[in-house]
Amino acid sequence: MIKVGLVSLGCAKNLIDSEIMVGHLQQAGMMMTPEPELADVLIINTCSFIDMAKKESIGAIHEAVDSREGAQKRAKQKIIVAGCLSQRFGQELPGLMPDVDAFIGLDQITQVAPIIEGLMGKKEAEQENLVTKNSQYIPDYDTPRFRLTPKHFAYIKIAEGCNHPCSFCIIPRIRGRHRSRTQQSVVEEARQLVKSGVKEINLISQDTTYFGMDKWTDGRPKPTSGVDSSKGESLSTLIRELNKIEGDFWIRLLYTHPAHWSDDLIQAIAESPKVARYIDMPLQHISDNMLNHMRRETDSAYIRDLIRRIRSGIPGIGIRTTFIVGFPGETEADFNELIQFIEDTKFERAGVFQYSREEDTRAAKMEDQIHHMTRKARYNEAMRAIQRGVEHYNRQQIGKTKRVLIEEPGVARGELDAPDIDTTIFVSKKLPVGEFADVEIKEWRGYDLVAA
Repeated sequence: MIKVGLVSLGCAKNLIDSEIMVGHLQQAGMMMTPEPELADVLIINTCSFIDMAKKESIGAIHEAVDSREGAQKRAKQKIIVAGCLSQRFGQELPGLMPDVDAFIGLDQITQVAPIIEGLMGKKEAEQENLVTKNSQYIPDYDTPRFRLTPKHFAYIKIAEGCNHPCSFCIIPRIRGRHRSRTQQSVVEEARQLVKSGVKEINLISQDTTYFGMDKWTDGRPKPTSGVDSSKGESLSTLIRELNKIEGDFWIRLLYTHPAHWSDDLIQAIAESPKVARYIDMPLQHISDNMLNHMRRETDSAYIRDLIRRIRSGIPGIGIRTTFIVGFPGETEADFNELIQFIEDTKFERAGVFQYSREEDTRAAKMEDQIHHMTRKARYNEAMRAIQRGVEHYNRQQIGKTKRVLIEEPGVARGELDAPDIDTTIFVSKKLPVGEFADVEIKEWRGYDLVAA
Protein backbone atom coordinates (compact mmCIF):
# COMPACT_ATOMS: atom_id res chain seq x y z
CA MET A 1 0.00 0.00 0.00
CA ILE A 2 1.36 3.41 -1.00
CA LYS A 3 1.67 5.83 1.93
CA VAL A 4 1.11 9.51 1.16
CA GLY A 5 1.89 12.57 3.26
CA LEU A 6 0.37 15.99 2.66
CA VAL A 7 1.43 19.52 3.59
CA SER A 8 -1.42 21.97 2.90
CA LEU A 9 -0.59 25.68 2.84
CA GLY A 10 -2.62 28.80 2.16
CA CYS A 11 -6.31 29.67 2.46
CA ALA A 12 -9.50 27.66 2.91
CA LYS A 13 -9.93 27.48 -0.88
CA ASN A 14 -6.59 25.68 -1.05
CA LEU A 15 -7.62 23.45 1.85
CA ILE A 16 -10.59 22.18 -0.16
CA ASP A 17 -8.22 21.28 -2.98
CA SER A 18 -6.19 19.28 -0.43
CA GLU A 19 -9.34 17.57 0.84
CA ILE A 20 -10.26 16.58 -2.70
CA MET A 21 -6.81 15.11 -3.29
CA VAL A 22 -7.03 13.10 -0.06
CA GLY A 23 -10.50 11.87 -1.03
CA HIS A 24 -9.23 10.58 -4.37
CA LEU A 25 -6.15 9.00 -2.79
CA GLN A 26 -8.25 7.11 -0.26
CA GLN A 27 -10.65 6.04 -2.99
CA ALA A 28 -7.65 4.57 -4.83
CA GLY A 29 -6.67 2.57 -1.74
CA MET A 30 -3.69 4.67 -0.71
CA MET A 31 -2.93 5.36 2.94
CA MET A 32 -2.48 8.88 4.35
CA THR A 33 0.18 9.43 6.99
CA PRO A 34 0.76 12.54 9.13
CA GLU A 35 4.46 11.64 9.44
CA PRO A 36 6.45 12.80 6.37
CA GLU A 37 9.30 10.43 7.10
CA LEU A 38 6.95 7.45 6.66
CA ALA A 39 5.50 8.62 3.35
CA ASP A 40 6.37 7.04 0.02
CA VAL A 41 5.07 10.24 -1.59
CA LEU A 42 4.91 13.71 -0.05
CA ILE A 43 2.54 16.26 -1.61
CA ILE A 44 3.05 19.95 -0.85
CA ASN A 45 -0.05 21.95 -1.77
CA THR A 46 1.30 25.48 -2.16
CA CYS A 47 0.08 29.07 -2.10
CA SER A 48 1.46 32.04 -4.03
CA PHE A 49 -1.06 34.83 -3.42
CA ILE A 50 1.49 37.27 -2.00
CA ASP A 51 5.25 37.26 -1.44
CA MET A 52 4.97 35.94 2.12
CA ALA A 53 2.95 32.95 0.90
CA LYS A 54 5.45 32.21 -1.85
CA LYS A 55 8.32 32.21 0.64
CA GLU A 56 6.44 29.83 2.94
CA SER A 57 5.72 27.47 0.06
CA ILE A 58 9.28 27.52 -1.25
CA GLY A 59 10.58 26.96 2.28
CA ALA A 60 8.34 23.92 2.72
CA ILE A 61 9.57 22.45 -0.58
CA HIS A 62 13.23 22.95 0.28
CA GLU A 63 12.67 21.47 3.74
CA ALA A 64 11.09 18.36 2.21
CA VAL A 65 13.94 17.94 -0.29
CA ASP A 66 16.62 18.49 2.36
CA SER A 67 14.97 16.01 4.74
CA ARG A 68 14.83 13.41 2.02
CA GLU A 69 18.46 13.90 1.10
CA GLY A 70 19.54 13.73 4.74
CA ALA A 71 17.74 10.51 5.65
CA GLN A 72 18.63 7.20 4.03
CA LYS A 73 15.18 5.70 4.72
CA ARG A 74 13.55 8.51 2.71
CA ALA A 75 15.89 8.23 -0.28
CA LYS A 76 13.18 6.76 -2.52
CA GLN A 77 10.45 9.17 -1.41
CA LYS A 78 8.74 11.07 -4.21
CA ILE A 79 7.94 14.79 -3.79
CA ILE A 80 5.02 16.38 -5.63
CA VAL A 81 4.48 20.14 -5.64
CA ALA A 82 0.84 21.08 -6.21
CA GLY A 83 -1.37 24.15 -6.00
CA CYS A 84 -1.05 27.81 -6.82
CA LEU A 85 2.76 28.02 -6.89
CA SER A 86 2.90 25.27 -9.51
CA GLN A 87 0.06 26.79 -11.48
CA ARG A 88 1.62 30.25 -11.42
CA PHE A 89 5.24 29.29 -12.14
CA GLY A 90 4.73 26.05 -14.03
CA GLN A 91 7.40 26.87 -16.61
CA GLU A 92 10.06 28.17 -14.21
CA LEU A 93 9.89 25.78 -11.23
CA PRO A 94 11.13 22.54 -12.85
CA GLY A 95 14.46 24.14 -13.71
CA LEU A 96 14.75 25.82 -10.31
CA MET A 97 13.81 22.70 -8.33
CA PRO A 98 15.34 19.68 -10.09
CA ASP A 99 14.92 17.49 -7.00
CA VAL A 100 11.13 17.69 -7.11
CA ASP A 101 9.65 14.63 -8.83
CA ALA A 102 6.48 16.19 -10.21
CA PHE A 103 4.60 19.47 -10.48
CA ILE A 104 0.82 19.42 -10.79
CA GLY A 105 -1.64 22.27 -11.19
CA LEU A 106 -5.20 22.98 -10.15
CA ASP A 107 -6.74 20.82 -12.85
CA GLN A 108 -4.81 17.73 -11.74
CA ILE A 109 -6.09 17.44 -8.16
CA THR A 110 -8.60 14.74 -9.16
CA GLN A 111 -5.89 12.85 -11.07
CA VAL A 112 -3.40 12.71 -8.21
CA ALA A 113 -3.79 8.94 -7.59
CA PRO A 114 -2.84 7.77 -11.10
CA ILE A 115 -0.08 10.39 -11.17
CA ILE A 116 1.39 8.87 -8.01
CA GLU A 117 1.04 5.34 -9.38
CA GLY A 118 2.94 6.45 -12.47
CA LEU A 119 5.73 7.96 -10.40
CA MET A 120 6.05 4.88 -8.20
CA GLY A 121 6.18 2.63 -11.23
CA LYS A 122 9.20 4.33 -12.74
CA LYS A 123 12.58 2.71 -12.26
CA GLU A 124 14.52 5.87 -13.06
CA ALA A 125 13.89 9.30 -11.64
CA GLU A 126 12.48 11.58 -14.30
CA GLN A 127 10.90 14.87 -13.38
CA GLU A 128 7.36 15.46 -14.63
CA ASN A 129 5.65 18.79 -15.21
CA LEU A 130 1.93 18.11 -15.57
CA VAL A 131 0.69 21.68 -15.08
CA THR A 132 -1.77 22.85 -17.73
CA LYS A 133 -2.68 26.45 -18.50
CA ASN A 134 -6.08 28.09 -18.00
CA SER A 135 -7.51 26.11 -15.11
CA GLN A 136 -11.09 24.92 -15.73
CA TYR A 137 -11.88 22.55 -12.86
CA ILE A 138 -14.70 23.05 -10.33
CA PRO A 139 -15.85 20.46 -7.76
CA ASP A 140 -19.32 18.95 -7.47
CA TYR A 141 -21.37 17.65 -4.54
CA ASP A 142 -20.31 14.04 -5.22
CA THR A 143 -16.60 14.80 -5.72
CA PRO A 144 -14.57 12.43 -3.49
CA ARG A 145 -13.35 14.51 -0.56
CA PHE A 146 -12.01 13.86 2.93
CA ARG A 147 -12.57 16.81 5.22
CA LEU A 148 -9.53 18.06 7.14
CA THR A 149 -11.55 20.46 9.31
CA PRO A 150 -13.10 19.50 12.67
CA LYS A 151 -16.38 17.58 12.44
CA HIS A 152 -18.49 20.60 13.42
CA PHE A 153 -17.59 22.96 10.55
CA ALA A 154 -16.86 22.71 6.85
CA TYR A 155 -16.16 24.81 3.78
CA ILE A 156 -18.10 24.65 0.53
CA LYS A 157 -16.44 26.09 -2.56
CA ILE A 158 -19.39 27.49 -4.53
CA ALA A 159 -17.32 28.75 -7.46
CA GLU A 160 -13.78 28.88 -8.76
CA GLY A 161 -11.76 31.58 -10.50
CA CYS A 162 -12.30 35.34 -10.67
CA ASN A 163 -13.29 37.93 -13.29
CA HIS A 164 -12.26 41.04 -11.36
CA PRO A 165 -9.42 43.16 -12.79
CA CYS A 166 -7.83 44.23 -9.47
CA SER A 167 -4.42 45.58 -10.37
CA PHE A 168 -2.65 44.06 -7.35
CA CYS A 169 -3.99 40.50 -7.65
CA ILE A 170 -2.60 37.50 -9.49
CA ILE A 171 -5.49 35.11 -8.69
CA PRO A 172 -7.35 35.37 -12.04
CA ARG A 173 -4.15 34.35 -13.84
CA ILE A 174 -3.73 31.38 -11.50
CA ARG A 175 -7.27 30.09 -11.07
CA GLY A 176 -8.86 31.28 -14.30
CA ARG A 177 -12.15 33.04 -14.95
CA HIS A 178 -15.09 32.78 -12.59
CA ARG A 179 -17.15 29.62 -12.97
CA SER A 180 -20.03 28.86 -10.62
CA ARG A 181 -21.30 25.50 -9.55
CA THR A 182 -25.02 24.90 -9.93
CA GLN A 183 -27.21 25.91 -7.03
CA GLN A 184 -28.53 22.36 -6.81
CA SER A 185 -24.99 21.00 -6.43
CA VAL A 186 -24.15 23.39 -3.58
CA VAL A 187 -27.44 22.73 -1.75
CA GLU A 188 -26.98 18.97 -2.03
CA GLU A 189 -23.47 19.18 -0.60
CA ALA A 190 -24.70 21.37 2.26
CA ARG A 191 -27.53 18.93 2.97
CA GLN A 192 -25.05 16.05 3.19
CA LEU A 193 -22.79 18.01 5.52
CA VAL A 194 -25.62 18.97 7.86
CA LYS A 195 -26.80 15.36 7.91
CA SER A 196 -23.28 14.31 8.96
CA GLY A 197 -23.38 16.66 11.97
CA VAL A 198 -21.80 19.84 10.62
CA LYS A 199 -22.91 22.93 12.59
CA GLU A 200 -21.33 25.62 10.43
CA ILE A 201 -21.10 25.85 6.66
CA ASN A 202 -18.68 28.44 5.29
CA LEU A 203 -19.39 29.45 1.69
CA ILE A 204 -16.20 30.36 -0.13
CA SER A 205 -14.88 31.25 -3.58
CA GLN A 206 -12.77 34.07 -4.95
CA ASP A 207 -15.96 36.17 -5.06
CA THR A 208 -19.05 34.60 -3.51
CA THR A 209 -21.25 37.55 -4.48
CA TYR A 210 -20.70 36.75 -8.17
CA PHE A 211 -22.17 33.26 -7.75
CA GLY A 212 -24.46 32.37 -10.65
CA MET A 213 -23.97 35.64 -12.51
CA ASP A 214 -21.45 34.15 -14.92
CA LYS A 215 -24.37 32.13 -16.35
CA TRP A 216 -26.66 35.11 -16.93
CA THR A 217 -27.35 35.81 -20.60
CA ASP A 218 -27.52 39.60 -20.33
CA GLY A 219 -23.99 40.06 -19.06
CA ARG A 220 -22.47 41.41 -15.91
CA PRO A 221 -24.42 43.99 -13.86
CA LYS A 222 -22.91 47.31 -12.96
CA PRO A 223 -22.18 47.88 -9.25
CA THR A 224 -24.85 50.58 -9.04
CA SER A 225 -27.54 48.60 -10.84
CA GLY A 226 -28.10 46.02 -8.15
CA VAL A 227 -28.86 42.35 -8.71
CA ASP A 228 -32.25 41.05 -9.74
CA SER A 229 -32.40 37.42 -8.62
CA SER A 230 -35.21 36.77 -11.12
CA LYS A 231 -32.53 36.67 -13.84
CA GLY A 232 -31.28 33.33 -12.57
CA GLU A 233 -29.27 31.75 -9.78
CA SER A 234 -27.43 34.13 -7.50
CA LEU A 235 -26.05 34.26 -3.98
CA SER A 236 -29.48 35.52 -2.90
CA THR A 237 -31.32 32.50 -4.32
CA LEU A 238 -28.66 30.15 -2.95
CA ILE A 239 -28.97 31.57 0.57
CA ARG A 240 -32.74 31.18 0.53
CA GLU A 241 -32.45 27.54 -0.54
CA LEU A 242 -29.77 26.73 2.03
CA ASN A 243 -31.87 28.30 4.76
CA LYS A 244 -34.62 25.74 3.98
CA ILE A 245 -32.40 22.80 4.93
CA GLU A 246 -33.61 21.23 8.15
CA GLY A 247 -31.22 21.29 11.09
CA ASP A 248 -29.50 23.59 13.56
CA PHE A 249 -26.53 25.17 11.80
CA TRP A 250 -24.92 28.42 10.68
CA ILE A 251 -24.28 29.56 7.12
CA ARG A 252 -21.33 31.94 6.88
CA LEU A 253 -20.50 34.16 3.90
CA LEU A 254 -16.81 34.63 3.15
CA TYR A 255 -14.99 36.53 0.40
CA THR A 256 -17.80 38.79 -0.80
CA HIS A 257 -16.91 41.60 -3.20
CA PRO A 258 -18.60 44.98 -2.60
CA ALA A 259 -19.33 45.52 -6.31
CA HIS A 260 -22.06 42.88 -6.47
CA TRP A 261 -23.98 43.50 -3.27
CA SER A 262 -27.63 44.41 -3.71
CA ASP A 263 -30.76 45.16 -1.74
CA ASP A 264 -31.99 41.69 -2.72
CA LEU A 265 -28.93 40.07 -1.13
CA ILE A 266 -29.33 42.18 2.01
CA GLN A 267 -32.97 41.14 2.23
CA ALA A 268 -32.11 37.46 1.66
CA ILE A 269 -29.69 37.51 4.59
CA ALA A 270 -32.10 39.43 6.82
CA GLU A 271 -34.90 36.94 6.25
CA SER A 272 -32.69 33.83 6.60
CA PRO A 273 -32.10 33.13 10.30
CA LYS A 274 -29.53 30.41 9.62
CA VAL A 275 -27.17 32.89 7.96
CA ALA A 276 -24.68 34.13 10.55
CA ARG A 277 -24.86 37.86 11.16
CA TYR A 278 -21.38 38.22 9.73
CA ILE A 279 -20.11 39.51 6.41
CA ASP A 280 -16.59 39.15 5.08
CA MET A 281 -16.18 41.95 2.52
CA PRO A 282 -12.63 43.05 1.63
CA LEU A 283 -12.76 46.76 0.75
CA GLN A 284 -8.99 47.32 0.26
CA HIS A 285 -9.25 51.14 0.53
CA ILE A 286 -11.66 54.07 0.70
CA SER A 287 -9.79 56.79 -1.21
CA ASP A 288 -11.17 57.21 -4.72
CA ASN A 289 -7.63 57.71 -5.94
CA MET A 290 -6.56 54.34 -4.56
CA LEU A 291 -9.74 52.49 -5.54
CA ASN A 292 -9.23 53.71 -9.09
CA HIS A 293 -5.57 52.66 -9.15
CA MET A 294 -6.52 49.29 -7.64
CA ARG A 295 -9.28 48.87 -10.26
CA ARG A 296 -11.78 47.90 -7.60
CA GLU A 297 -14.91 48.76 -9.65
CA THR A 298 -16.37 50.74 -6.74
CA ASP A 299 -15.89 54.24 -5.38
CA SER A 300 -15.91 55.76 -1.93
CA ALA A 301 -19.50 57.00 -2.05
CA TYR A 302 -20.75 53.56 -3.14
CA ILE A 303 -18.87 51.79 -0.33
CA ARG A 304 -20.09 54.17 2.36
CA ASP A 305 -23.67 53.85 1.17
CA LEU A 306 -23.41 50.06 0.94
CA ILE A 307 -22.22 49.77 4.53
CA ARG A 308 -25.10 52.00 5.64
CA ARG A 309 -27.61 49.84 3.74
CA ILE A 310 -26.17 46.58 5.09
CA ARG A 311 -26.22 47.73 8.70
CA SER A 312 -29.69 49.20 8.32
CA GLY A 313 -31.11 46.17 6.53
CA ILE A 314 -29.59 43.40 8.69
CA PRO A 315 -29.93 44.15 12.43
CA GLY A 316 -27.00 42.89 14.48
CA ILE A 317 -24.73 42.41 11.47
CA GLY A 318 -20.97 42.40 11.94
CA ILE A 319 -18.74 43.46 9.05
CA ARG A 320 -15.28 42.04 8.54
CA THR A 321 -13.00 43.70 6.03
CA THR A 322 -9.38 44.03 4.96
CA PHE A 323 -7.35 46.94 3.65
CA ILE A 324 -4.12 47.34 1.71
CA VAL A 325 -1.69 50.06 2.76
CA GLY A 326 1.36 51.23 0.88
CA PHE A 327 -0.14 50.65 -2.57
CA PRO A 328 1.79 52.46 -5.36
CA GLY A 329 0.98 56.14 -5.37
CA GLU A 330 -0.75 56.15 -1.97
CA THR A 331 -0.35 59.68 -0.65
CA GLU A 332 -0.53 60.87 2.93
CA ALA A 333 -3.96 62.27 2.13
CA ASP A 334 -5.13 58.88 0.79
CA PHE A 335 -3.84 57.12 3.88
CA ASN A 336 -5.31 59.66 6.27
CA GLU A 337 -8.69 59.26 4.59
CA LEU A 338 -8.45 55.52 5.17
CA ILE A 339 -7.59 55.96 8.86
CA GLN A 340 -10.50 58.37 9.33
CA PHE A 341 -12.82 55.90 7.59
CA ILE A 342 -11.69 53.09 9.91
CA GLU A 343 -12.19 55.33 12.95
CA ASP A 344 -15.64 56.47 11.83
CA THR A 345 -16.99 53.12 10.66
CA LYS A 346 -15.80 51.05 13.64
CA PHE A 347 -15.67 47.70 11.91
CA GLU A 348 -16.41 44.76 14.17
CA ARG A 349 -13.61 42.78 12.54
CA ALA A 350 -10.83 44.00 10.24
CA GLY A 351 -7.30 43.35 9.08
CA VAL A 352 -4.56 45.07 7.09
CA PHE A 353 -2.06 43.90 4.49
CA GLN A 354 1.07 45.71 3.44
CA TYR A 355 1.08 45.94 -0.35
CA SER A 356 2.96 43.04 -1.93
CA ARG A 357 4.48 43.73 -5.34
CA GLU A 358 3.56 40.72 -7.46
CA GLU A 359 5.13 40.15 -10.85
CA ASP A 360 2.75 40.00 -13.83
CA THR A 361 0.27 42.36 -12.17
CA ARG A 362 -0.55 45.88 -13.33
CA ALA A 363 0.42 47.33 -9.96
CA ALA A 364 3.92 45.86 -10.16
CA LYS A 365 4.61 48.07 -13.19
CA MET A 366 3.26 51.25 -11.62
CA GLU A 367 5.48 54.14 -10.73
CA ASP A 368 5.55 55.66 -7.23
CA GLN A 369 6.17 52.39 -5.42
CA ILE A 370 6.07 53.06 -1.67
CA HIS A 371 9.19 52.47 0.45
CA HIS A 372 8.94 49.37 2.62
CA MET A 373 9.49 51.36 5.83
CA THR A 374 6.59 53.67 4.93
CA ARG A 375 4.42 50.64 4.22
CA LYS A 376 5.32 49.17 7.60
CA ALA A 377 4.63 52.43 9.46
CA ARG A 378 1.24 52.79 7.76
CA TYR A 379 0.42 49.17 8.55
CA ASN A 380 1.14 49.73 12.24
CA GLU A 381 -0.96 52.89 12.36
CA ALA A 382 -3.88 51.25 10.55
CA MET A 383 -3.77 48.26 12.90
CA ARG A 384 -3.90 50.58 15.91
CA ALA A 385 -6.99 52.25 14.46
CA ILE A 386 -8.60 48.87 13.88
CA GLN A 387 -7.78 47.73 17.40
CA ARG A 388 -9.47 50.81 18.82
CA GLY A 389 -12.60 49.94 16.86
CA VAL A 390 -12.58 46.31 18.04
CA GLU A 391 -12.09 47.42 21.65
CA HIS A 392 -15.03 49.80 21.29
CA TYR A 393 -17.15 46.89 20.05
CA ASN A 394 -15.93 44.51 22.77
CA ARG A 395 -16.77 46.95 25.57
CA GLN A 396 -20.36 47.01 24.31
CA GLN A 397 -20.63 43.20 24.58
CA ILE A 398 -20.19 43.01 28.36
CA GLY A 399 -23.32 41.56 29.94
CA LYS A 400 -24.79 40.31 26.63
CA THR A 401 -25.73 36.69 26.00
CA LYS A 402 -24.25 35.21 22.83
CA ARG A 403 -24.75 31.98 20.97
CA VAL A 404 -21.39 30.33 20.40
CA LEU A 405 -20.00 27.23 18.73
CA ILE A 406 -17.53 25.35 20.93
CA GLU A 407 -14.25 24.88 19.03
CA GLU A 408 -12.23 23.08 21.69
CA PRO A 409 -12.42 22.76 25.49
CA GLY A 410 -12.70 26.31 26.86
CA VAL A 411 -12.64 28.03 23.46
CA ALA A 412 -15.60 29.04 21.28
CA ARG A 413 -16.51 31.22 18.31
CA GLY A 414 -19.49 33.53 17.98
CA GLU A 415 -21.38 34.52 14.86
CA LEU A 416 -18.80 37.24 14.22
CA ASP A 417 -15.86 34.85 14.31
CA ALA A 418 -14.89 32.87 11.20
CA PRO A 419 -12.62 29.83 11.62
CA ASP A 420 -8.89 30.58 11.78
CA ILE A 421 -9.46 34.26 10.95
CA ASP A 422 -11.19 36.10 13.73
CA THR A 423 -11.16 36.25 17.51
CA THR A 424 -12.34 33.73 20.10
CA ILE A 425 -14.59 33.63 23.14
CA PHE A 426 -13.25 31.91 26.24
CA VAL A 427 -15.93 29.71 27.82
CA SER A 428 -16.32 26.96 30.41
CA LYS A 429 -14.27 23.85 29.60
CA LYS A 430 -17.31 21.76 30.51
CA LEU A 431 -19.20 22.81 27.38
CA PRO A 432 -19.19 20.04 24.72
CA VAL A 433 -16.98 20.58 21.67
CA GLY A 434 -18.84 20.92 18.38
CA GLU A 435 -22.11 22.07 19.93
CA PHE A 436 -23.87 25.42 20.27
CA ALA A 437 -24.21 27.09 23.65
CA ASP A 438 -25.53 30.37 25.03
CA VAL A 439 -23.01 32.22 27.18
CA GLU A 440 -22.91 35.58 28.95
CA ILE A 441 -19.95 37.84 28.21
CA LYS A 442 -18.16 38.83 31.42
CA GLU A 443 -15.16 40.78 30.13
CA TRP A 444 -12.84 41.28 27.20
CA ARG A 445 -9.08 40.86 26.73
CA GLY A 446 -7.64 42.61 23.69
CA TYR A 447 -9.42 41.14 20.68
CA ASP A 448 -11.06 38.29 22.59
CA LEU A 449 -14.17 38.04 24.77
CA VAL A 450 -14.43 36.11 28.04
CA ALA A 451 -17.56 34.29 29.16
CA ALA A 452 -16.02 32.13 31.88
